[in-house]
Amino acid sequence: MLLAALAWGGATAGGEAPSVSPPVDRFPGAAASYLVSVGGRVLWARAPDTARPPASLTKVMTALVLLTGDWDPAAPVTVSLRAARATGSRLGLVAGERLHAGDLLAATLVASANDACLALAEHAAGSEPAFVARMNARAVALGLAATHFDNACGHDAPGQRASARDLLRLARLAMAHPEVRRLAGLEETFATSSSGRTIRVKATNALLGRLPGATGLKTGYTPGAGRCAVATAERGGVEVVVVLLDARERWWSAAGLVEAAFDEARTGG
Repeated sequence: MLLAALAWGGATAGGEAPSVSPPVDRFPGAAASYLVSVGGRVLWARAPDTARPPASLTKVMTALVLLTGDWDPAAPVTVSLRAARATGSRLGLVAGERLHAGDLLAATLVASANDACLALAEHAAGSEPAFVARMNARAVALGLAATHFDNACGHDAPGQRASARDLLRLARLAMAHPEVRRLAGLEETFATSSSGRTIRVKATNALLGRLPGATGLKTGYTPGAGRCAVATAERGGVEVVVVLLDARERWWSAAGLVEAAFDEARTGG
């Protein structure tokens, strides 16, 4: 029923599945832009090269820049007043308190905490604009033609954009990093401040612990971007990646597309 809704208008005559090479828009109801990859091969896509606001999917690039730089998870990070005042999803950090960089990265990826994200960006580069310059340089180096960042955490801004295809590339790079893969699969963790305050960090990814084989990766929402997700799952050594930008029913769509991709892999379609 779910896949029928997602695929409304996408079936071929006789009910046969359309060719998957090149990828076709088999599920036009899934999202404004989407892409489904199984075993490294793109099966289905809709507007995969259209630049759209990525919301907190931005944080996948933030994490990659942090982890491939001068990264020390034990480094103490002092929360600035600007970071403490970050809007949207947040951990509730207080200006002046210190936390380990590793705890802040966990909060950034697991709970999509904007205050943790901004504190890390400022710590790593001295200021958010300086860190964003690193993010944009990395996007250019990776050949992500549809990607550009105005901020480190995913807030709506005129130049904040990415395509589903670019986000697939980022997702593959991120999940190849052991620390990202570990954090992306956590349903819950905890962060501790220098004062001894313990903060619960709960995952925003509703698929973890519910969808068999779910491994990550990142969620996002802003008024401009709509509901977004990069969902990853692995079964029997086969990895599926689903990228959704502006999805009407984010979790139903993600779960349905993951199952459809595994079905396709199992039947050899």
